[in-house]
Amino acid sequence: MGKREATAYVQFTQEMKEDYTILIPNMLPMHFKLIMSFMSTYGYKLELLTKSGPEIAETGLRYTHNDTCYPAILVIGQFMDALNSGKYDPDKVALIMFQTGGGCRASNYISLIRKALKNAGYPQVPVISFSLAGIEHHPGFKLTLRQILGMLHAVYYGDLLMTLVNQCRTYEVTPGSAQALADRWTEKLGRELGTGRISGKKADRNYRAIIEDFKKLPLNRRPAVKVGVVGEIFVKYSPLGNNNLEEFLVGEGAQVVVPGLMDFCLYSVYNGIEDHKLYGGGPLAHLGYRLAYKYLTGRREKIGRYLSESGVFEGYTPFSKVVTLTRGYISKGAKMGEGWLLTAEMLELYESGVRNIVCTQPFGCLPNHICGKGMMRPIKERCPGANIVAIDYDAGATKVNQENRLKLMLANAKADDSTAGKTPVVV
Repeated sequence: MGKREATAYVQFTQEMKEDYTILIPNMLPMHFKLIMSFMSTYGYKLELLTKSGPEIAETGLRYTHNDTCYPAILVIGQFMDALNSGKYDPDKVALIMFQTGGGCRASNYISLIRKALKNAGYPQVPVISFSLAGIEHHPGFKLTLRQILGMLHAVYYGDLLMTLVNQCRTYEVTPGSAQALADRWTEKLGRELGTGRISGKKADRNYRAIIEDFKKLPLNRRPAVKVGVVGEIFVKYSPLGNNNLEEFLVGEGAQVVVPGLMDFCLYSVYNGIEDHKLYGGGPLAHLGYRLAYKYLTGRREKIGRYLSESGVFEGYTPFSKVVTLTRGYISKGAKMGEGWLLTAEMLELYESGVRNIVCTQPFGCLPNHICGKGMMRPIKERCPGANIVAIDYDAGATKVNQENRLKLMLANAKADDSTAGKTPVVV
């Protein structure tokens, strides 16, 4: 029996790499476009699914149980909507899903997608499990160290662009100018990453050039309420998952502050270090995690320093400090889903002057209800002026109710003189 027949799933083979289109669910458009540009260097043809609207959730509900967490419903909905559209040849298309292998329902997404494909009549479509943990074997999708480093560069660029857009767009003289500038840089960086030529020195020059370009944007500097956004990774970032939360907050005159994707990557690496303390393990694996953590934090702190040195933009809180903020609140052993990082992000926002926080949660997401909503009370008790609201996102939740709760939070923020006085504009 061949290797492919021995598996319980359809593998993405080396032959498929030649002429298959790999579909990617949408979460962070700028980040994902940069990653796609880089991976195209190695012969992969990838396409980002951008269709949104209520029909995506409706399609997802036709192929999975309504008790499945909301991000899974949306991802399956995007995949099935694309396949049912007739735009793609089912015999020449593959799907990709990102997995951490953690102990939440996200680890079941791959199985749920394959079940949906079988029920819809597409059992031949491969589903690639993208995971550095090596959960599955796909001969046509093997990542080298160089490819992993290239993807990390894309994440750093994406985080920087996202940070700058959020620090500018509330104050734009010309609406949409910050995003337009970010889109131009995304295209430029994508072409550069697409050449396969990457280096730390080149990246440093790009960071500075990006910041200088954003400094030139004409902005109307005025007081504004800062609102942090935390929560489950998909609904925190995806406009499809959170009903265009950031756009709504900006429309209400708020400045949005969103932690970067690299923070989640660092959280995952740090958990490997912490597991060695808690449970033991091999010294080589422990050393590997420590070296990765040192490299990742070093580049992140360098970008944060460039932002701070600009004299215009706010930088990043060092991740080494973020790690310490959970002491007395939650154990580092709580690492299901976003785990202790979710609590740490709320505390980091508060310490950096962002008193108003939206905690986005898929309805019924147990890890996030514990580490997010469950930690709101102790945070409020110890952090005077903390204004935190948990918003549930689900196929049955209405956008009107969500926005009404957000408006109440903003009204409370504006009525609090102390909060208004501690939200200096940084543009």
